[in-house]
Amino acid sequence: MATTDATRLDLAEPRQRVFVHVLLDVLLVSVVNWTVFFAVTFWVYLETRSVLATGVIAGIFLAATALTGIWFGSLVDHHRKTQVMQASSVVSAVVYAVCLAGYLLAPAGSFRDPAEPWLWVFVVTLMAGVITGNLRSIAVPTLVTLLVPEGARDRANGLVGTVQGVSFLATSVVSGLLVGYDGMRSVLVLALVVLVASVVHLSTLRVPEPAPRRTTAGDDGHGVDLRGTLRIVGGVPGLPALIVFSCVNNVLGGSFMSLMDAYGLSLVSVQVWGLLWGVLSTGAIVGGLVVARSGLGANPVRTLLLVNVVLWTVTILFPLRTSVWLLAAGLMVYMVLSPFAEAAEQTVLQRVVPFERQGRVFGFAQSVELAASPLTAFLVAPFTELVVIPAMTDGALARAIGGWFGTGADRGIALVFVVTGALGLLFTVAALLSGPYRRLSAAYAAGAPGPVTAAVVAQDR
Repeated sequence: MATTDATRLDLAEPRQRVFVHVLLDVLLVSVVNWTVFFAVTFWVYLETRSVLATGVIAGIFLAATALTGIWFGSLVDHHRKTQVMQASSVVSAVVYAVCLAGYLLAPAGSFRDPAEPWLWVFVVTLMAGVITGNLRSIAVPTLVTLLVPEGARDRANGLVGTVQGVSFLATSVVSGLLVGYDGMRSVLVLALVVLVASVVHLSTLRVPEPAPRRTTAGDDGHGVDLRGTLRIVGGVPGLPALIVFSCVNNVLGGSFMSLMDAYGLSLVSVQVWGLLWGVLSTGAIVGGLVVARSGLGANPVRTLLLVNVVLWTVTILFPLRTSVWLLAAGLMVYMVLSPFAEAAEQTVLQRVVPFERQGRVFGFAQSVELAASPLTAFLVAPFTELVVIPAMTDGALARAIGGWFGTGADRGIALVFVVTGALGLLFTVAALLSGPYRRLSAAYAAGAPGPVTAAVVAQDR
């Protein structure tokens, strides 16, 4: 077996070459799945002009992600990782093919009324294909554990963040342009072509992975084994608090997912909005590359919290004036720093959780972290449209805040952003001062309970 410095990435080393191929596949499929998600959000808003409708789409996505995380994590642990990724591509392709047929056969005008059942049958079915892609988001960090030495995993996670940035860059440009000029038809055709190519590509990879095996009593190799997963999570000091912290962050962040497109599209056209996201996505590429080069420091938990302090502070500042330039500046900061936060959480889990259970823990964390986000998305959009926007147009909030903030629909959305940012900042500062933060930092420094099984090394010789 080729040797490598365990503190740096060596992409010429055999297992890490496989990791590069995995990243390429992740990039291509992420582009098409996120293109479908952004495209349907843009398209529904342009067809219906309903903020409520975009909020419902965000809520559907978050709810389905939260409900499937634990199950998807079990599938990842109980099957070979590349097989799971292939199955994900096949299912998504079948769903998109059905949606393409429905889109082409739908009666004229079927999608313009937000109360039209045909619209929501199409949207929900389409989202099923997008959600199936979440299997990959759980499988990828376990493949980092499998293919990359422990000391270099924070840098590998940075490369994953770079790939996500590149995918957002392509997604933002492609989705805006395709929807602007051809609706959903070209979006779905592109998705089908790329997903078929992904299945073929993954079939050529040889991943040195041992056969999945039972790891605890009561885990028969097929079930979810939630009890065993809870024991693992509860056995790491401070880890439950990290998951709760991410949950609260996502609750607050649900307002952005449900309102950001409506806010941006109130300032610029859909084509400009898509191109703007393309430019902003270069920030995630830069941030991911910085992590890949420099790592996250000795304490990724501290890095995660400090990044959130900056992000919530920016969230308070950028909506204070109606300006696409302020919005772009705030989102650029968000895009640059997000890879640090995501890589930090993944690096902590990869170190303190045994490999054989990482899929379930990543899936469990995903489900818990997003559990309340759908409620936020479903509540924030109608509350903003029915209460905040009227109050900020000619109502009590506009009079109370004063003319400096501005009035109108976009200022109502901006006010929600400011309040959310203030709550997030207070919560993050409290987390930095807490006991669980210190305990998890100490647990990370002490090392991991479960390195990758020796069978992996034996297979790679």
